[in-house]
Amino acid sequence: MNEPLRIAVILASVREGRGGPIFGSWMAEQAEAYGGLDVDLIDLADHEIPLSLPAESPKMAGADYPRPDGQSALTAALEAADGFVIVTPEYNHSFPASLKSALDWHFTQWQAKPVALVSYGGDGGGRHATLHLENVLTELHAHPLQARLAFPRYWERLDENGRPNDPDSPVYAKAMLDQLAWWADALRTARAAASYPG
Repeated sequence: MNEPLRIAVILASVREGRGGPIFGSWMAEQAEAYGGLDVDLIDLADHEIPLSLPAESPKMAGADYPRPDGQSALTAALEAADGFVIVTPEYNHSFPASLKSALDWHFTQWQAKPVALVSYGGDGGGRHATLHLENVLTELHAHPLQARLAFPRYWERLDENGRPNDPDSPVYAKAMLDQLAWWADALRTARAAASYPG
């Protein structure tokens, strides 16, 4: 029997008063209930992610950047993951700088791994953020999934306990996790058979 797939649910926003923990914890619960997944909830606010990068890019150096010690736990969690769920708000029609920095500080950790995108925001539900994010993930040789989950005007879709109350959301989450599990298993098998030619 195969080992459970390791899925990292990443909270992208670090701003005060953010809605990320609501949807990050909810998505982690959906993934745990799905079965066959070992779920790791990663809050970028808990990690040191400097905005400034070393002069040489990892592509030019042929390896990853040397990272601050405060990033070691984040790097290890990303490295261990077979797939990701990124939970992001939309800031000015894009995703947060905290997430961009986490992406830029890591290179090989995203390669040949699937990424599911969950967004929240105003009328568009954060969809502009996921469109920008898809371009960045593709450049990093990750595989953004077609199935996505968005929470438009999310503050109107919470119950008295501050949790998502849309009855269709778990259905969409399962469809997304179906794709994520399939791709995570397929790409884990492929990575084990041969090094990714990135």
